[in-house]
This record gives sequence, C-alpha cells and structure tokens, in this order.
Amino acid sequence: MKLSDFDFDLPDELIATRPASPRSSARLLLAQGDRIEDRIVNQLPQILRPGDRLVLNDTRVIPARLSGLRHRSGATGQTAARIEATLLEPRADGIWAALLKPLKKVAIGETIVFSDVLSATVEVKEDGQGYLRFNLEGEDFDEALNAAGAMPLPPYIAAKRPADERDKDDYQTVWARRQGAVAAPTASLHFDEALMVALKARGVDFTFVTLHVGAGTFLPVKVEDVTTHRMHGEWGEVTDQAASEIAATKAAGGRVIPVGTTALRLIETAARSGAIRPYRGVTDIFIYPGFTFHVTDALMTNFHLPRSTLMMLVSALMGRERMMRIYDHAILDGYRFFSYGDASLLMPG
Repeated sequence: MKLSDFDFDLPDELIATRPASPRSSARLLLAQGDRIEDRIVNQLPQILRPGDRLVLNDTRVIPARLSGLRHRSGATGQTAARIEATLLEPRADGIWAALLKPLKKVAIGETIVFSDVLSATVEVKEDGQGYLRFNLEGEDFDEALNAAGAMPLPPYIAAKRPADERDKDDYQTVWARRQGAVAAPTASLHFDEALMVALKARGVDFTFVTLHVGAGTFLPVKVEDVTTHRMHGEWGEVTDQAASEIAATKAAGGRVIPVGTTALRLIETAARSGAIRPYRGVTDIFIYPGFTFHVTDALMTNFHLPRSTLMMLVSALMGRERMMRIYDHAILDGYRFFSYGDASLLMPG
C-alpha cells in the first residue's frame, strides 16, 4: 500500500481560513454507499434517525502559541531575543514540551517572559524541542495562558494569516470541557446550540469521550509503504458511562457515529477486543484500508490533506476508490477543505 495511493490535487483556493457562520451553515457532503448528496450541516436532524448516537470529543484546545522575550546580560550590556513557543504536551512533573523558535537562542536555565505574569524557565533541550517549567500552576496558569496565548492554528492556516481573538471562539467546540488539546477536533466545530437542540428533539443521543489532540496530528507521512508508518501517541479516555452508552446503542440496533477522526480512533482503540470497553491511556492506533471496525457505523469528518493518515482512515471506512470519487466530487463542487472547511458524513453501507 503506497503513500501515492492517497494523493490528489487540491486547489489552494479551497483551503478555508475562516469557518462558516453560523457554524451549522457549513456544507455537508452526504455519502451513503455509492450515492453522494450535497446537503447542509443543519440538515443533520433530517438525515439521522432516532436512536443514532453521536460520539463527541470534549477536549478543550489551549491557546498554545506564545511569544516572549529572552533577556541575557553580556559584556556589551543586556540583549533580548524574541522567542516563539508552541506548547505540545505536559509531562507528569508539570514541565511542558514545546517547540521553541529559534531554539538555538535559548540556553538551559534561561527564562522566557511571555507576559507581566507568565514566564517559563528552559529546563531541557533535546530532540529539537525545549522543555519549559512555568512560574504558575493550576487555575493561575490557565488564566495567564488564556490571556497571553494564541490559538495553535494548523500550519496551512497559519501560513495564510496569524491567529486572532476570533479564533479563540471559532477554534473551540461548543461543548469543550477538558483542557489539554493543541489542535481542535474540527468536525465538531460545525455544531452550535441550535443544532444540538434539534438533534436531541429528533431522538439522537450524545456520548462524550476525550482525546487530547496533539501537534503530531499535522506531521506528514514520510514512508512510501504506509503500513510501516508509526502514529504519534495521544491521551484519551472512554469512561464507564460512555462505553455503556455506546454498547447499549449497538445492542438496540442504533448507529454509532463518531464526530471526527479523533473520536473514531479513540472508541476503536477501546474496542480492540471486539466490544467497546472503558479505556484510559495513550492511543497510537493507525487506521488504514484493511482495518476492522468494531463499533463505528458512520463518520462525520472534514476534508483532509492528501497523503495524510486521516485520508487513509476515511479510505479504510469507505474504500479507497470510493473516497477518491467523493473527493473528486468535493473539489469539483467547491467544498472548503481542512480545519475550518466543510463537512462530510460518510456511511459505508
């Protein structure tokens, strides 16, 4: 299975840099088997059935991009260097792994000042990353980070414009609860309160799980034989209640539909025994054609990068040739791609 099998040409103008407003007015490509329909996200209550269950990732994105100054005294006086930091993940001891640019301009033991109240000391430098110990913890850290940080927009958006205050709302789901992600579960960005009310009235059920999406979600696949690729690990949790709800829907003949590839990867990790079980820990599951799905009946997701693991995942669900036809339709019909783009609802059978 070659990396080139998952390649396609995408016009640059189809990469969305802002989301639809309101959220649920985004376009929705509905693929049921070989049939394709052009719909709108706010039509989900008419598309889904009573007894269907949407699985939603309740991770909360932190404003992980920081800009600060490193001060240094020397023979010619004090000098300062601008340092950009992108937080990646915290360790058990509270130290944060971060991408520092330029990494060579900071030394171990030096302090980077990000705001009047927030600063961090460089504890370690290794593997192209810095490890930062902040001067604040808990709610004080969260408050200072929210004030000083910017949303960590994906590289393909950040290359076109900087993050701004709008992104602090736009790049967060309406049900975000458990802080820890540095990238959003973007299919969930299409939901607003009005849509949630309409889905509930339709008899659609909701289950919340947590997967803290890491920066590794944007890493390219660098091997031509995709079966040799190794996924980055991300922390997730399927609670006892979530597992019970999903199992009950399956037993009742309802459809389990994760919203986003993060929710799908997590529940399939929790179902590797063949049935859904509670799960808490790191998952690095890699889903590509040939994968056996145990709980997923359909998937709502955005449109993905060519040659990406996410393109392989949707191809595993729908079949590679069918996905290529779906993407041909989306491109010809002007669907907007990637994190702030339009959505698809993929139903394989």
